Amino acid sequence: MHGSETEISTVNASHIEEFIAYLSLDRSLSKNTINAYKSDIYKLLNFVEGKNLAVVSSGEITEFIHFVNDIGLSPRSLARIISGLKTFYKHLVIDEVISRNPLELVQTPKLSRRLPDVLSHVEISKMMEHIDFSKISGERSKLIIMLLYGSGLRVTELVDLRVNDLFLEDGFMKVLGKGEKERLVPLGGKTIRQVEYYVEHYRRDIENEKSKNRLILNLKGSPLSRVSIFKMIKDLAAKAGIEKSISPHTLRHSFATVLVEAGADLRAVQQMLGHASITTTEIYTHLDKSYLKSVIEEYHPRS
Repeated sequence: MHGSETEISTVNASHIEEFIAYLSLDRSLSKNTINAYKSDIYKLLNFVEGKNLAVVSSGEITEFIHFVNDIGLSPRSLARIISGLKTFYKHLVIDEVISRNPLELVQTPKLSRRLPDVLSHVEISKMMEHIDFSKISGERSKLIIMLLYGSGLRVTELVDLRVNDLFLEDGFMKVLGKGEKERLVPLGGKTIRQVEYYVEHYRRDIENEKSKNRLILNLKGSPLSRVSIFKMIKDLAAKAGIEKSISPHTLRHSFATVLVEAGADLRAVQQMLGHASITTTEIYTHLDKSYLKSVIEEYHPRS
């Protein structure tokens, strides 16, 4: 189901363009999030065969949701589609294009609090042992893992990280996160040394006019793509014999888990991760009962 399957009328194009502008300007959402909203609107548009979205009925939307559910989408994907369409139609109500949101009574499926996969420090070390340092890109691969696992960056934040965002003497870097929100993330001593080594022994030889001041570059001097980072992480995990479902985000989860299990303050972890809500950070408190029992016994005066 793609947008190209249905010819978009002028009125629908106008509704979608105004909604995209609202998401971008008023809510400052990321391009990836905006594209997800847009994709879901196109799914509905294809289902109703190009009908004016402003006159689509609650019944038609319910049929669409049943259809999406029947083709096997996960509850999480279905919830995202419903949420996106609710936001779209709420915007049409605010703009007085329609008087009532047709998704008003549509229930979002309840989602279980799925715990993210994490890697142990031993598994991370095994991955790093399989980096091929005979290649010039070896130091880059090492730095990527250290920034994902050692600082908890999202892969998009890593790709967008610029040289002038680094304040190595102060031990911090400036990160542009979701919603174009900036935050300061601390850098450990080992990561700082790796950044300096990488710049000296890789980046300076690769940098050119295409580099756009980005820190992480491919062999041609252009910013390294997210896809390349995904492939590199999966390749190292496979070589290390790790059978878990691995992505760059797994290293971010592992960073957060290490801190929380070591007793770090949730508010501090929230700030470093760039979470808008502490409830998102709380998913990392998936500690086993024996660990919790040991904490009580060690720290609570009445245990």
